[in-house]
Amino acid sequence: MAKFELVHDCKDCNCKASIFKQLSVPELDLMNTNRYEVSFKAGEIMFKQGTPSPHFLCITTGLAKIYIEGYGKNLILGLIKPVEYIFGPGIYVDSRHHYSAAAVEDSTACLVDVNAYKQIIRENPDFAEEFIRRVSLQAIFNFDQFLSLTQKQMNGRIADALLYLSETIYCSNPFKMTISRQDLADLSGMSKESAIRILKEFKEDGILSVEGNNFHILHLQQLRKISETG
Repeated sequence: MAKFELVHDCKDCNCKASIFKQLSVPELDLMNTNRYEVSFKAGEIMFKQGTPSPHFLCITTGLAKIYIEGYGKNLILGLIKPVEYIFGPGIYVDSRHHYSAAAVEDSTACLVDVNAYKQIIRENPDFAEEFIRRVSLQAIFNFDQFLSLTQKQMNGRIADALLYLSETIYCSNPFKMTISRQDLADLSGMSKESAIRILKEFKEDGILSVEGNNFHILHLQQLRKISETG
């Protein structure tokens, strides 16, 4: 991990998350004086579950995953791409991280002191409302994910993951998958071997084309039907 400065002033930053457009110039100055930029290599831990959470983190380049560390297995809660932020619920509870974050690709992020963030939330109702909206969207996504993991068969869970990657993360079909097969399994709540087996079945059924890390959903409606029926 390397600390460095890419942007000298938050006011001039072209990669601000949309939530920060709610801030005034003095508030951006406060943010700027309480933040620094960090680079992460692919696979590097950004923060670890159970550790103190003195900062919130905004991804400016690359891709990150957030995941719960279980008993020998991980569950990926989601992928974070530019320009979005990672802000765990522990900030307002026990000042600890309740999940881990790691870079999937070489990434950069801005780390902002949580006290500056809290001050702005107290003083700027529009910013606070947008923050609550973001937290609510994440909660809704997690509810849908837990429903998929607990009520769908493995084929439906892999279908959900492929649609999520294509439509939300890479916004492309075909797409190049930068997460590992293990990450795909952790996103779907199954073993790596099971995930690979289902990808092979989708390929044999003509639903999916897979060449290394290059994925092409050939029959989108059929994949959606698998997702819906579980």
